[in-house]
Amino acid sequence: MVGRLDTGIDVLDRKLDGGLPPGCLVAYTAEPASQSELLLYELTAARGTLYLSTERSDDAVRHAIESSPSSVGSPTVRHVTSDTPIEEATRLIGALPDGANLIIDTMDVLERRDTEEYVAFLNELKATMLETGSIAVLHCLKGAEEPANRARTIHAVDAVFDLRTKITGSELENHLTVPKFRGGSQPTEAIKLELTEEVAIDTSRDIA
Repeated sequence: MVGRLDTGIDVLDRKLDGGLPPGCLVAYTAEPASQSELLLYELTAARGTLYLSTERSDDAVRHAIESSPSSVGSPTVRHVTSDTPIEEATRLIGALPDGANLIIDTMDVLERRDTEEYVAFLNELKATMLETGSIAVLHCLKGAEEPANRARTIHAVDAVFDLRTKITGSELENHLTVPKFRGGSQPTEAIKLELTEEVAIDTSRDIA
């Protein structure tokens, strides 16, 4: 579709009719024990990327991306370290160039801040993405104690990518679904992925 920005992951772009609309906010939900970061790393190959890490150090993230055997880019990596993470993240995002990717990994630290402050951050983030024609992917970890503002994140975003990992017999299976997509036709089938050395379609059986 004209005007879409590809993610750099072919199977996902096909399901999304060519990619994501400029200005799109995506919540990418996954279990902490999954290799969900591999998808984030591959997103950096599509275009210039600002990668904000709220938990791992910037050196750790750079090493992981550089060590990835899949196709990756050379993102600008920054570690959000202050006692006011929303203010610091807002300042860093303010320098985002036009037509870029923004990755926040993870959102949990920001989602635990004051609700009013956090909602204002989400609204400003959306405005920045629209102004720059960029895409933001917000990595949201699942867990028994999800942050209080997780529902605000899911409500604010334009799309939700949900990664589910399960053990079937002796095999580990990863399925990516898109339960929410305001940008066009919503994919109705799960995408079965291999998250080993790179993100690829699992062609062994019953692929979506």
